[in-house]
Amino acid sequence: MNPAGTRVWIAGVGMTPFGVHRDKSLYDLVRWAVTDALRDADASQDVLDVVFYGAATQGLLQGQHMIAGEIAMRELGIQAIPVFNVENACATGSSAFTLAVAHVRAGAADVALAVGAEKMHIGDAERSMAVFDTGYDVSDRAALTKTLHTLGGDIDEPDLGTRSIFMDIYAAMARSHMRQYATTREQIAAVAAKNHAHAVDNPRAHYRKAMTVDDVLVARHLSFPLTVPMCAPLTDGAAAVVVCNDSGLQKIGGRADVQVLAAVMGTGSDRDITTFDDHLSARVAAQAYETAGVSPGEVDLAEVHDATAFAEILQTEMLGLVPAGDGGPAAERGDTSLGGRLPVNPSGGLESKGHPIGATGLGQLFELTQQLRGWAGTRQVEGARIALAENGGGFHRGEEAVASVVLLGKA
Repeated sequence: MNPAGTRVWIAGVGMTPFGVHRDKSLYDLVRWAVTDALRDADASQDVLDVVFYGAATQGLLQGQHMIAGEIAMRELGIQAIPVFNVENACATGSSAFTLAVAHVRAGAADVALAVGAEKMHIGDAERSMAVFDTGYDVSDRAALTKTLHTLGGDIDEPDLGTRSIFMDIYAAMARSHMRQYATTREQIAAVAAKNHAHAVDNPRAHYRKAMTVDDVLVARHLSFPLTVPMCAPLTDGAAAVVVCNDSGLQKIGGRADVQVLAAVMGTGSDRDITTFDDHLSARVAAQAYETAGVSPGEVDLAEVHDATAFAEILQTEMLGLVPAGDGGPAAERGDTSLGGRLPVNPSGGLESKGHPIGATGLGQLFELTQQLRGWAGTRQVEGARIALAENGGGFHRGEEAVASVVLLGKA
């Protein structure tokens, strides 16, 4: 094994199409993604030293509360190596990846596999939506109500129909941002329209229909200011990434074309939630930039956690990709569109590509790896050398419970 501090590479990536897979089991999706990742790395499963398996809803939706990873890997014939099960809400896949990178960088493995999967369409929409009610502190539900009031103020709305509690959370955060920075519904809709346009040419995206800003604004209303096209759908899918050091590359004869410059995670801390100062993702991003030795201005493209279009506005600001308050105007100007100054979510993002919780973060890395290789076809960001992925999970005391920032570099 190589010593700590060694270079870490993405040797292979695999990802199913994200969408509704009624004829596939969860383990079918895992097999698909892992097989493709190993094939992409030109590696056999025998070269794997360790697996980190991410699934956030499998216990609730499939009843497999324990040893899900061991079962999934044994189905593939991957056995007699350590398998770690990972859950970190919507940051589950990124958590699995960060653990794989740390394992390899520390010299505990030469080749590691990070995999994330979710089967959310089970024929029972109520059960599927209920999983989101576990992404905050369920021991103190009154605290969530108080926090949302602090962020978004009083709002009297009629019955808005079935939706995730996280749409109410993002809506409250959006209203806070609108109050502080004069962000508009039209700017939030511009983000959604951009991402729906990006997804049209992504064969792995859940939704591939272009929408105008007006289309987004007149769609079914959720909690103000959000409409349905501004929000991520329930999605099935799986993604996998093979991570290795130099010794691992030699073992599999793989390509050294995408290097992991930083993989950083953090959790929230006590702060004034009425402002966006000292926000969790801003602190994690600062650490990631320092680790990678790059600045926000050197980032060529990004995949960010746009569970709602507003979240993309917030995260581009928190990551230092645009100034505070400029996330909405930047989208309106086309700065974050393909062909713009800094393309964000060229995959279509969570709003259009889809959001299979455990696979989401790894799906972002699939897109960025393809981009850095120059394999993204009509969605290619020309000359891309530095790519960033931001992935958040859960909600606690006014911000995400956990945040991940990954920086990748073209070798």
